[in-house]
Amino acid sequence: MRNSFFRGHGLGNDYLAMDPTELDFELTPERIRRICDRHWGVGSDGILALVPSSRADFGLRIFNPDGSEAEKSGNGLRIFGRYLHATGRTRATSFTVETPGGLVSVELHVDGWGEASAATVEMGQATFRPEALPCTLKAAELLEQPIVVGGQSLRFTGVSVGNPHCVVFRPTGARWEREEMLTLGPLLENHQVFPRRTNVQFAVPTGSHHLYILIWERGAGETQASGSSACAAASAAVRLGLVQSPVIVKAPGGELEVDVRDDFSLTMRGPVEEVAQGTLSPAFVRSLG
Repeated sequence: MRNSFFRGHGLGNDYLAMDPTELDFELTPERIRRICDRHWGVGSDGILALVPSSRADFGLRIFNPDGSEAEKSGNGLRIFGRYLHATGRTRATSFTVETPGGLVSVELHVDGWGEASAATVEMGQATFRPEALPCTLKAAELLEQPIVVGGQSLRFTGVSVGNPHCVVFRPTGARWEREEMLTLGPLLENHQVFPRRTNVQFAVPTGSHHLYILIWERGAGETQASGSSACAAASAAVRLGLVQSPVIVKAPGGELEVDVRDDFSLTMRGPVEEVAQGTLSPAFVRSLG
């Protein structure tokens, strides 16, 4: 069908998956913003676009709701895997996907209904080197670096898992309030030390294998869950000795399991749900210009 979409979510973090060859328009930033708008469009935390790849079974471009492009998304990859399976683009349960943030492998877990209700994704290797995010601070690794935002002195750990993350910890027994995340998140995302902006996690260890995080996502704002954020927070917590692997990372939307190996390569497992398949109306397509 022309102008079709697949809608799915991972723990409340929702995406639209589309095949640009089936669209009657180009996915420009302005059109992406219109489609993702929850009042004037379909509504979404982003768009997953199927593209060709010479290195993997499938290629993926990930667009944020503000029209910018993301390098990698853990929830997006699980949704993309279910989209490929549900729409008959593959019957395989294991395949590779090329993203701007690197090559990943996806394993779908098919339930008794024949649906890929969960997925395991090899997310690549975490690094704390400032040039990987990038970050302009001079340090061998971005571990507990001081930063001032909104008149507050904080310490962050910077980590790249194919896309950039800034993890700010509070100790076990403390907590982050949502209002703090809404205030500090955009300030950290756009801080001058992150020339390409950054995702932000406000994290608290809650046990030897458990973390709780609030998430401010670059280009999207507050999100209920994020696979790459879970991986970043887990790897940072393991690197700082705050938790041990495997790590159960809980966000407002639910839990993901992250295995952090000795070389900081990462495996993430979590649920994925299909919400709808549909088509954009001819009138809406015309309105996109």
